[in-house]
Amino acid sequence: MLVSEKSALTAEIEGIVNEYGNTRDNLLPILQRILNKHGHISEFAQQEVARLLDIHPVEVYGVVTFYGFMRVKEEGRYIVRLCKTISCDLAGKEAIARAIERELDIKFGETTQDKKFTLEYINCMGMCDAGPAMLINDTVYTHLTPRKAIEILKNCK
Repeated sequence: MLVSEKSALTAEIEGIVNEYGNTRDNLLPILQRILNKHGHISEFAQQEVARLLDIHPVEVYGVVTFYGFMRVKEEGRYIVRLCKTISCDLAGKEAIARAIERELDIKFGETTQDKKFTLEYINCMGMCDAGPAMLINDTVYTHLTPRKAIEILKNCK
């Protein structure tokens, strides 16, 4: 990150903190605003939030990494989350995961070079009766088969 980018981000975060207030109870809404604008919360942004709220950076990092929908690195335009509960395992999740990885030519935990797709596992989507289930950004897909999952991805392309 260039110095000018850092100072612009610092100014932006200072504005957000001034809007919400510099108390610990505003940490989550401040982080959400940064996430909504940038798509992730960089290490630098976490450090700045900690400095401005006068809390330890580990506390900020702990909040960012606790919540499944907060990200510390830039991710793809489409975040593909595949449920990894035992019910989805029993319903054929593994075959779907392999088909998705083949289609996108990346593994779970990776992002395509064009920054279009990121693959992640999610612990539970609450769709155990309709598994295997997948979430792409805010849209839930259920009763997946490898073929159905690939068709969904092709529609995103």
